[in-house]
Amino acid sequence: MATPDSDPVEETGTLAPPGEPDWPLLARLPQLLGESPEAPARFREVLNQAHEELKARFLADEPVEALVHARAALIDRVLQAAWRAHATGPMNTWALVAVGGYGRGELHLCSDIDILLLVPQPPEGAERGALERLLAFLWDIGLEVGHSVRTVEECAEQSSADVSVMTTLIEARLLAGNEALLARMREALSPERIWPVRDFFEAKVHEQAERHLKANDTAYNLEPNVKTGPGGLRDIQTIAWVAKRHFGSDTLDELSHHGFLSLAELRRLKQARSFLWKVRFGLHVLTGRREDRLLFDHQIKLAQTFGYEDASYTLAVEQLMQRYYRTVKDVSLLNELLLQLFREAILTENEPPRPLNARFQVRCGSLEAVSEDVFARSPSALLELFVLLQQNPEIKGVRASTMRAVTRSLWLIDEEFRQNPRHHRLFLEIVRAPVGVTHELRRMNTYGVLGRYIPAFGRIVGRMQYDLFHAYTVDAHTLFVVSNLRRFAIPRYDHELPQASRIMQQLPRPEVAYLAALFHDIAKGRGGDHSELGAVDAEAFCLEQGLSPYDARIVAWLVRSHLTFSLTAQKQDIGDPEVINAFAREVGDEAHLDYLYVLTCADVRATNPKLWNSWKASLFQDFYQRVRRALRRGLETPIDEEQLVCETREAARKLMSERGIPTADIERHWARFSAAYFLQHSPEEIAWHARHLTERDPHSEEPLVALDPQSVRGTTAVLIFTRARHHGFARTTAVLDQLGLNVVDARITPAGDGFSLDLYHVLEDDGAPITDTDRLEEIEQALWRSLQRPQDSVAVHRRAPRQVRMFHTPTQIALSTDERNGRSVLELTAGDRPGLLCDVGKVLTGERIALQAAKIMTVGERAEDVFYITDLEGRPLDEATAVRLRDNLGKALERRSAA
Repeated sequence: MATPDSDPVEETGTLAPPGEPDWPLLARLPQLLGESPEAPARFREVLNQAHEELKARFLADEPVEALVHARAALIDRVLQAAWRAHATGPMNTWALVAVGGYGRGELHLCSDIDILLLVPQPPEGAERGALERLLAFLWDIGLEVGHSVRTVEECAEQSSADVSVMTTLIEARLLAGNEALLARMREALSPERIWPVRDFFEAKVHEQAERHLKANDTAYNLEPNVKTGPGGLRDIQTIAWVAKRHFGSDTLDELSHHGFLSLAELRRLKQARSFLWKVRFGLHVLTGRREDRLLFDHQIKLAQTFGYEDASYTLAVEQLMQRYYRTVKDVSLLNELLLQLFREAILTENEPPRPLNARFQVRCGSLEAVSEDVFARSPSALLELFVLLQQNPEIKGVRASTMRAVTRSLWLIDEEFRQNPRHHRLFLEIVRAPVGVTHELRRMNTYGVLGRYIPAFGRIVGRMQYDLFHAYTVDAHTLFVVSNLRRFAIPRYDHELPQASRIMQQLPRPEVAYLAALFHDIAKGRGGDHSELGAVDAEAFCLEQGLSPYDARIVAWLVRSHLTFSLTAQKQDIGDPEVINAFAREVGDEAHLDYLYVLTCADVRATNPKLWNSWKASLFQDFYQRVRRALRRGLETPIDEEQLVCETREAARKLMSERGIPTADIERHWARFSAAYFLQHSPEEIAWHARHLTERDPHSEEPLVALDPQSVRGTTAVLIFTRARHHGFARTTAVLDQLGLNVVDARITPAGDGFSLDLYHVLEDDGAPITDTDRLEEIEQALWRSLQRPQDSVAVHRRAPRQVRMFHTPTQIALSTDERNGRSVLELTAGDRPGLLCDVGKVLTGERIALQAAKIMTVGERAEDVFYITDLEGRPLDEATAVRLRDNLGKALERRSAA
């Protein structure tokens, strides 16, 4: 196909069907169907030929508008021929009507074909038989037609009850039959009878808001729906539906004639629709079915079809998707602009404006510039507008004329504008405001102001990363991070993350966190380390805006370090005092720790809705508390291992005593374990273990399985106490994996009497602990069966999810020695899939290697797991064993990936 940006734009903007498409097949249609149009074979042959021709024309880069209208015209002819052959007798008084998108004369390659059979009275007897024969014929020829049979009165009744039915019928177009009957229906559905313009407008706006909410209220999901997603085709059509109801308009051009769209805006709207049509038609060509979701499976193929090529720092698919996201952003702005214009024309009563200052006034509840040249005369008003919206929360929005003036004046935001101290003060006033920070930053992004004021931010607008870890584009994710920080700052959200909220509300300068959030990913896509590059941008910007050097350095440090907290907590052993002390030295003081903690929580929560869970909340909170304690002791007097063990034992002893466990039983139980046990587990976990183990006959050889549905770590804890066994880790993780559970942490503690205490922390696939009693019993029984039948083979038969199968992650294995703790550390990066932990466990057992603990971290399609291991004598692996393990593990995982 031609270059990616060569999309033609239709000149008419027609919503009603255009004139006869220039398609030779249509002219030959009567000849192709022959003299017996009731023969289904001929129809099927013609439809198949037409389908292949449309695909070929699309791949030859023919304008998509012509193809969409051509298919509608083809179906018109086919249905009319079928009608002539089958609509006999009383059916001559009926009307065959195209409705919905087909009524507009728009059909993509596999779009639904919706028709209405409008009847004078409900069909009976022979009429019903004739109708069934017609519908059976359409099915036989391969047309899956969505049909309804209604009288005029039924149309009015059902439209009155349901605005979606009204919307479908508003686009009715006669294909054949009784034209007068269709005229009667249109009269019955007129605004004077049902759904007055005001009510219709409010209903469609509400419908759009509900639809957007289902997409997390963002157009920037990484697998968007091109039809119904925010900024998609349905948003363009909402404008057209309201225009048709209000003006009786059939074309986008008529909005320009009515003064609702400038010629430039009309051109942008047509270009957006053309591109979105091209994407949707391409999806139908690729899949051979009605597919409106831009799934990962299809994005790469579409990018190739449209002529995109990989560049130095951006993949072809990322270029395609950036154009998509920028297109839907443009549609969202035009949709907001036009709906605001309709709101002013349809809903608003005339009332005199209320002045706010020399540049702005409030008219009918919306902010309005006092004149069209306000921004030219006073460019600072481009920022002042957002400050006024924050200061006056009763203002409902921005007048359409003012939105339009802002977009026309964006060119004023140049380097001179960015260097103006007044503009620095206004921007910081927006970031420091007590209310409306997120809302106005998002509005600034939608209007294009934020990307002009911070050019580096403009470059990440619409930028996607082709992986499963990041669920949103970089700009959408960034603003979600700011939103999460704002939620921490507002007391009514304290219940979500109490510790993060308490810390955020005590920060002396919360704007430092907001600025760090704005810049933390701003260097994505440039090559190099985005944290380091972003830190340079952040410090320069903050100094330019007038922040103190100290605050500017904190912002830069936060940007540079924004990944360190989560990576350390998830990939290192935070039970090791040296890990805590090292991180405390890196942070330096409590102020830096507080800022980094709230930024990390906000960042992880905003990366992917499935990524944040109670386990991460508990893990981060525990890590924060440990580092804060180390900082309060002083970096020169770090906590040591022996003291930590004593403190953990004392806290656990107190809990156990409160639960009535005798001191002698406690000592007998603890005698089995080394000091490492008290470093690996919290006092609450130790007390829970003891409750089960002290009740057990000390001479019993029976294994113990216990579940804590909601453990102190925000997970469901699974305790297995049994004789040390062959393939123990592999067997247990296989059982849990086959049940669809995510293992997030595992700790294997050998007891001195030949037993092993294994603790697994698991979550359901949605990130929640298991609370259903039947589900808990299912897990317990499955583990019991595995323990009772050690001879059974170990395997996981669950299939990897569709999205994960789209990616190939090269296996990376790193082995190092932790001399201080007398163990080796195996770091594994591989494609995430069911059975991965089981396979690792099998290899470790085969190599006669003991597992102490596992830190399980899933990053989208990648598993980044860490295993703490020793040989069977409890020593770090020697060089020969490490080399053999690396080779055999790599081969085993590659074999499974290829299978």
